[in-house]
Amino acid sequence: MKITRKSRLTGIVRTLEIPCTPEQLADWENGTYIQNAMPNLSAADREFIMTGINQDEWDKMIASGEDE
Repeated sequence: MKITRKSRLTGIVRTLEIPCTPEQLADWENGTYIQNAMPNLSAADREFIMTGINQDEWDKMIASGEDE
């Protein structure tokens, strides 16, 4: 399913194809912990859904030593 999010780090809006169902997304939106609602997803995919931050942004932030 295509999910669009705005990165909390950069403000960039991205759409990724995430292997989850609308029901799983609704479960999370209604309060189920994301790891319980979508146990099949990678940590990177779950992070994107929650914050809009993709793996590349995390890698760049860590490499640069930034805290924010």
